[in-house]
Amino acid sequence: MYPPSLAHLENYHIILASQSPRRHELLSGLNIPFEVQNISVEENYPAQLVGVDIPMFLAEKKAKAYTKKMTEHSLLITADTIVWHEGAVFNKPKDRADASRMLNALSGKTHEVITGVCISTLTKRKTFHVISEVHFAHLTTDEIEYYLDHYKPYDKAGAYGVQEWIGFIGVEHIEGSYFNVMGLPIQRLYTELKRWGKG
Repeated sequence: MYPPSLAHLENYHIILASQSPRRHELLSGLNIPFEVQNISVEENYPAQLVGVDIPMFLAEKKAKAYTKKMTEHSLLITADTIVWHEGAVFNKPKDRADASRMLNALSGKTHEVITGVCISTLTKRKTFHVISEVHFAHLTTDEIEYYLDHYKPYDKAGAYGVQEWIGFIGVEHIEGSYFNVMGLPIQRLYTELKRWGKG
């Protein structure tokens, strides 16, 4: 049963086009039915894009790639998350050496996690972004190596999952949404879904 605030979505077939188990888990928390569909899109973008423009572009790119599969009753949710640090993007690491490089660069510093989210139907699209600032403690080489040995975070932007061991021992504090750092700013998404179709 839909929460009363989202009852206006009952006639939609809600689709989350994402391979991320974290996003599946977070969207499930809204207590609305949805279907998960995997979508394969090359996560490249124009070189001139920086910061918030990158995940918003990629979220829309994923939505456009899925459009042919949509019907008039489809409501599609796509998202992309990046780590932005000192003017550079930290995407998913290519290998262990790349993951180690990223974590060493983030150690003892503050970085931004930016998620772009696109909600779309065949006739309407809404794209937004959310930024969280994450403050990392200094990580020792042993701590980084232990994390890479046991968690292998090669599917995560910035080479870490905040909900994993490295988050427990490394994240001093977060300014902004914790769930955004996990990969989906669920409170903001809920707010946008509440407004959907209401003008």
